Amino acid sequence: MTDEIKENTASYSDDDIKTLDWMEHIRRRPGMYIGKLGDGSYADDGIYVLLKEVLDNSIDEYMMGYGKIIEITIEEGTVSVRDHGRGIPLGKVVDVSSKMNTGAKYDSKAFKKSVGLNGVGIKAVNALSSYFLIASYRDGMYKQVEYSKAIITNEQEIQPSQETSGTLVRFTPDQEIFPEYHYKDEFVESLLKNYVFLNSGLTILYNNKKFFSRKGLEDLLNENMTTEPLYPIIHLKGEDIEVVITHSNQYGEEYYSFVNGQYTTQGGTHLSAFKEAIGRVIKEYFNKNFEYVDIRAGIVAAISIKVEEPVFESQTKTKLGSKDMGPEGPSVSKFINDFLKKELDNYLHRNLDTADILLHKIQDSEKERKAIAGVTKLARERAKKANLHNKKLRDCRIHLNDGKGDRTEESCIFITEGDSASGSITKSRDPNLQAVFSLRGKPLNSYGLTKKIVYENEEFNLLQAALNIEDGLDGLRYNKVIIATDADVDGMHIRLLLITFFLQFFPDLIKRNHVYILQTPLFRVRNKQKTIYCYTEEERIAAINSLGKNPEITRFKGLGEISPDEFRNFIGKDMRLDPVTMKKEDAVKEMLEFYMGKNTMERQNFIIDNLVIEEDLVNEELKMNN
Repeated sequence: MTDEIKENTASYSDDDIKTLDWMEHIRRRPGMYIGKLGDGSYADDGIYVLLKEVLDNSIDEYMMGYGKIIEITIEEGTVSVRDHGRGIPLGKVVDVSSKMNTGAKYDSKAFKKSVGLNGVGIKAVNALSSYFLIASYRDGMYKQVEYSKAIITNEQEIQPSQETSGTLVRFTPDQEIFPEYHYKDEFVESLLKNYVFLNSGLTILYNNKKFFSRKGLEDLLNENMTTEPLYPIIHLKGEDIEVVITHSNQYGEEYYSFVNGQYTTQGGTHLSAFKEAIGRVIKEYFNKNFEYVDIRAGIVAAISIKVEEPVFESQTKTKLGSKDMGPEGPSVSKFINDFLKKELDNYLHRNLDTADILLHKIQDSEKERKAIAGVTKLARERAKKANLHNKKLRDCRIHLNDGKGDRTEESCIFITEGDSASGSITKSRDPNLQAVFSLRGKPLNSYGLTKKIVYENEEFNLLQAALNIEDGLDGLRYNKVIIATDADVDGMHIRLLLITFFLQFFPDLIKRNHVYILQTPLFRVRNKQKTIYCYTEEERIAAINSLGKNPEITRFKGLGEISPDEFRNFIGKDMRLDPVTMKKEDAVKEMLEFYMGKNTMERQNFIIDNLVIEEDLVNEELKMNN
């Protein structure tokens, strides 16, 4: 045995084996409990998971028939959630908030279809908060406990109270774990809307703003659809299941799926069964040998089911893994199929106008698919061959949904323009998680074109093949599709052309928050001691002031001008990304028609008018400075 091996062997002793307290384990490995951390810039950042973990307990109370109002406030980074349920049994307030694997949901039938079953959620919030308060009001009495990083700082004895029964939780996320975090109203409100859509009759008050739904999932579809439905939304309800279905003239398929009130953004067994059952039932109703792809083209649908003791594929519960509805229940697939076979078939027999519209939609989709079948076959073969020796795609090793754990959430692809830009990113990237796709010049303006162009245009065909989205998002290989172009007029134009392409043919890619714009610095300001990268003119001025006399200022004209060593700073853990989002009020069709359509004169006048306004602003600023 060599001296080096002896030394390494000797260093492995009893002292190296450690057992962490539960709160220390959560604080050291927060990703195991709440997924990614972040600062609140994205909807899946950890601070929103903390809010959701607290809210889930209040929602469980409502689902059991207790407490129709939940009050939420967020002020200066501190969150308060007050429900009016039964309140935690007063003798167990400390246990449920600070003892692992403690809860009412293990054996109780009252919680058998609860969101959270493992007794971890509220404890994780406690451990990751610099301040945490929990108070229970029950039968005219109350008990309150305060913590800091899961260590009790103040415990009050049980006392009389005039408050209505329920639970209050107040917490401040720990800035050691979440540096410079901030809650964004748009993400909080989106979360709350889903809660009321799934629990019609529940009222949530957020900073005095009211969220309420009468029609449940039907309201959810109306809230999220950016195109008009071709027929009235089909809304079906049964015990432990609720579904809504319609079609629009958009390309692709759009689904929203939920289990026990949890938004399963990555779907799972229930969504797979739902999609298959819809195709089968509609095919049998019309008694025609339709392809499932034609039946589901343009579909917009949502499903919510309640499962006993659900099994999710991660702590953040974004994908259902359960194959059965419960220990003694049918399979998820059989349950959903039997429900739709009866209820959807009955609906179509009773609503012949809807059935007729649906039939024409399927036939139109079939015609278009067959019209481009020859082009599609050749294009697939061309893309397959190209991908074997694809110089446009520099792939990564880990992909979304490849079974390699939560790291697949970090997988991304940069879409760049030109060899120099793609070269800089390729040399700087993490080859495990970051792929690069290089465009050749500006893409085609695809507005108003049919899907045939996706296969005829080499750039689009290869991009679609690289993303693996021809048959929908189930095969998507990267969690984030990042448009990385220069911050000049040409770069902005390429961004618009790519976004137009996605909006036209793969709108669900944007709706499910997969598309982002990479922000890279416009300036580098430095002296011998310090370098500051600036993304705006304001940041440049602040950097000059902070560095003092005559710093060196570099203006980056393009991504290719940034060295690989520097680029590494901009696509690492602090990468700045702007999500491309889509809302109902965005009026996508009208917006695309105006900005990307053939109304050249109208658009030209718009540009001229706004250039005059910009010139006036500049003149006004010059007057003020003088």
